Amino acid sequence: MLGARLQTQQNTSLSSSGFGMKLESVTPFLGKYRPFVGRCCQTCTPKSWEDLFHRSITDLGFCNVILVKEENTRFRGWLVRRLCYFLWSMEQQIPSCQDIPQKILESPGVQNIILGRTPGGAGEGQVPNFVKKEVQRVLDHIQAPPRPLLLRLFSWLMLRLLNCLFLNVQLHRGHMKMARKAAQRGLPLVLLSTHKSLLNGILLPFVLLTQGLGVLRVAWDPHTCSPALRALLRKLGALFLPPEANLALDSSAGVLARTVVRTAIEQLLLSGQPLLIFLEEPPGPQAPRLSALGQAWLGVVVQAVRAGTIPDAVLVPVAVTYDLVPDALPDLSHAPTPLGLWTGTLAVLRSLCSCWGRSHRACVRVHLAQPFSLQEYTINARSCWGSRQTLEQLLLPIVLGRWTAIPDTEKEQEWTPLTAPLLALQEEDQLLVRRLSRHILNASVASSAVMSTAIMATLLLVKHQKGVFLSQLLGDFSWLTEETLLRGFDVGFSGQLRCLVQHTLGLLWPHVALLRVHQGDLVVVPRPGPSLMHLARLSAELLPAFLSEAVGACAVRGLLVGRVRPEGRWELQEVELLSQNELYRQILLLLHLLPQDLLLLQPCQSSYCYCQEVLDRLIQCGLLVAEEIPGSRSACDTGRQCLSAKLLWKPSGDFTDSDSDDFQEAEGRYFRLSQQSRCPDFFLFLCRLLNPLLRAFAQAAAFLCQGQLPDTELGYSEQVFQFLQAKAKEEGCFECVDLKLAASAVWTFRDLGVLQQTPSPAGPLLNLSPTFANRDNQEKLEQFILQFVCG
Repeated sequence: MLGARLQTQQNTSLSSSGFGMKLESVTPFLGKYRPFVGRCCQTCTPKSWEDLFHRSITDLGFCNVILVKEENTRFRGWLVRRLCYFLWSMEQQIPSCQDIPQKILESPGVQNIILGRTPGGAGEGQVPNFVKKEVQRVLDHIQAPPRPLLLRLFSWLMLRLLNCLFLNVQLHRGHMKMARKAAQRGLPLVLLSTHKSLLNGILLPFVLLTQGLGVLRVAWDPHTCSPALRALLRKLGALFLPPEANLALDSSAGVLARTVVRTAIEQLLLSGQPLLIFLEEPPGPQAPRLSALGQAWLGVVVQAVRAGTIPDAVLVPVAVTYDLVPDALPDLSHAPTPLGLWTGTLAVLRSLCSCWGRSHRACVRVHLAQPFSLQEYTINARSCWGSRQTLEQLLLPIVLGRWTAIPDTEKEQEWTPLTAPLLALQEEDQLLVRRLSRHILNASVASSAVMSTAIMATLLLVKHQKGVFLSQLLGDFSWLTEETLLRGFDVGFSGQLRCLVQHTLGLLWPHVALLRVHQGDLVVVPRPGPSLMHLARLSAELLPAFLSEAVGACAVRGLLVGRVRPEGRWELQEVELLSQNELYRQILLLLHLLPQDLLLLQPCQSSYCYCQEVLDRLIQCGLLVAEEIPGSRSACDTGRQCLSAKLLWKPSGDFTDSDSDDFQEAEGRYFRLSQQSRCPDFFLFLCRLLNPLLRAFAQAAAFLCQGQLPDTELGYSEQVFQFLQAKAKEEGCFECVDLKLAASAVWTFRDLGVLQQTPSPAGPLLNLSPTFANRDNQEKLEQFILQFVCG
């Protein structure tokens, strides 16, 4: 019934008068329905789920934080209208924090270092005055008291800059109200954010300052900034980890630096200042998702709460989404040298010049997910990762055809190195920080709105790479927006369909071509070559909304390889029944193959539970239909089911109180692909969402016989990337030409045992394992990946 309603709305859109239509029947464009996103985990934080949620959040709407008028000031008049930005900046409330450095020096931990009471500390055998100077030097490197006048000038400049760069910067009033409610409890706010752009580090402090949350202290990566820029940012509230903190655990300088960092964070949180930590690496060509530096800062906060220095902290997942990130800033993140004052100024000027002659400016959405208590999480957090095996133990025997059964355990895959500040924590706290980081990153991604450019790029890349009439594109844009909202993800736009599509095509004009035809319609064609690479990066923003269905569709594709003809359209009517056990096995194989930073499974959710969620999603979206077999138990029978001692899937992930070993596995669950006319196209759409990643993995497997090894990880990733470029020029398939995908393939092959890491004086080097020196095994790996790829 739901599919019929969406199909009716799509047909209405197609039969309407093209660009002159106002889509009254599609609710998201009128703002009548927006799903609330970003609820905290009910399993790990049930009390925060109830107490820190605003009941009327959907009625509060959005505000544009850069829209400042005369009404936003206390004054009126024609002069105020011309100086409203300046007057508004002067009225911002900035709390004084001048006594915090003295409190840090007088804290017991720092005093023990100064007086030589700490074992292995810097005070042993040294003059206290000299050690005190060292403490002050490290403290000056970490932070500086914010300058109110400089902050007001910064707010005025940011208001001018953001109004030139963006059409609006949207913030949900309900999200802000939840953050204020949490702050009113007297507990410090710790915001943990994704990191799509370097602009996030100055955009988020500006937004929260304008909303009355005070001066946001931002933990920056010192390697991205020059010394001059670091000095300026420290006066604006930035924090920098001193280089001594990464020294060995037994180093006296390292002990001193880590003690000062821990004390500075404790005093900062006790003073009520909010703290922002980025859980992702700065944007770059091959950065892993989780940041080692971000986990180190979060570890200091966790240690302060576990030690009782701070009674509790309120954690707020944060995300910022852009229609298009400003052109100049991402390029700077690829540069080998840190960002300086002069290069930063040139980047801003280039961005302003590129926006000067452009009629369409991008939009920005700031998302604050529901806050939750760190103390509550540390008490209630549970994990399904108790029994884990490496990817080599799980998947390699199946790839080589030695095993058919999948081990009943979770995958262990960590791509983030442990830094010295995190190693200084107890092993239990280290594991807690890793799990908490994935939990928060999952909430941040789930709360991120899907922007119009991501929807348009997905349609042009996946469905209409050879071109599409504008009238049909209007209907498909409406359909995909509805499908996104129905999956619980918000969209970052509203308005008339005609205006939305026109605005989005205006933003993507370097990558699409508009051709006029005789009937008066327009044909939209994505430009070949590098433009497809850009569209593929934009379409990746939509993948989290459809990830479960995409994994399920690709798993079904693997089952269909030997049952249907590979060429032409899928003849779904001729497909045999698919058993539940086959589907579970195929989904698990693909889950193990996909990198952890793409799936972002919550620590309290096992992959077996995720398999059941994938199967449920395929049934809900209408692709799979339960088929009753004569003589078997009915699929809708709610009676006591018989489960086997060795379960293939675990709904709860915890069997300490279960007597499931006494049951036998239920048999006779079968499914058939739906016979509806829309299913083949939707099935192909879902499969092709994962094509860029899976094609990159398959081509990296084909490159094994050509790679020049031994080489470093970075060097071999560059080799794979150049191979992807060469293959794209031959085949015209540029979607998988991305250095991030090449690096992800290299890391996955290393975990799978295809590549082996050996130490050397120049650093770790990659070599081809003896097993995959055999060409037959290389082909087995390539075929294993290709079974999930849809042409």
